[in-house]
Amino acid sequence: MELIQNKVAESGLIVIDPAQYLVGIQVEAFDLKDFLFHGMVLREKDFREQLKGLDWKRYAGQFVAIHCSTDAILPTWAFMLVTQYLHRVGAHAAATTPANRREQLALAAIQKADFSSYENAKVILKGCGDENVPTSLYTALSSALLPHVKSLMYGEPCSTVPVYKK
Repeated sequence: MELIQNKVAESGLIVIDPAQYLVGIQVEAFDLKDFLFHGMVLREKDFREQLKGLDWKRYAGQFVAIHCSTDAILPTWAFMLVTQYLHRVGAHAAATTPANRREQLALAAIQKADFSSYENAKVILKGCGDENVPTSLYTALSSALLPHVKSLMYGEPCSTVPVYKK
C-alpha cells in the first residue's frame, strides 16, 4: 500500500487570508437619513434638537461611520455636528459608509503590521473565503509583503496564480 503524500504541506507555502484583517472590526452606522424632513431636506434647527435628544453613550468608544443612505445632498456642517457629539463620548467618527470604514480600519492594521517574518517565504494570499475581501486589502498586503517574500501568489495552494518571484 502506497502512502498518500501531501505535497502542498511539504512545499513550505504560507497561506495568508486577507479576511483575517476584517475579523473583529465592528462599525456602528450613524445614518443621517433618519433626520431628514420628508426624506429629502435637513432642517438645521430640527436637526440640532434631535441630536441633543439622542443617547450618545451607546457610541462610546465605537468606530462610527456617519453616512446618508439616501441620495439627499447634505451640508458638511451636518457631519461636523454629529462628529462633535461622538467625540464627547470617545467614539471614532468618519464620514463614510460602514463598509468603507471597516475597510479603512483593516488597511490601517496592515500598514502597522510587521511582515519581516516572511523573509524569503513563498506566500499565497488566499483568494476564496466566506468574507468578501476588498481588493484594496490585497494590494496593501502585496505592497507590504513584496520587499520580504521569495514569491507571492494568489489563490489556493492547489491552484495559484503567480504574482511575483524574486
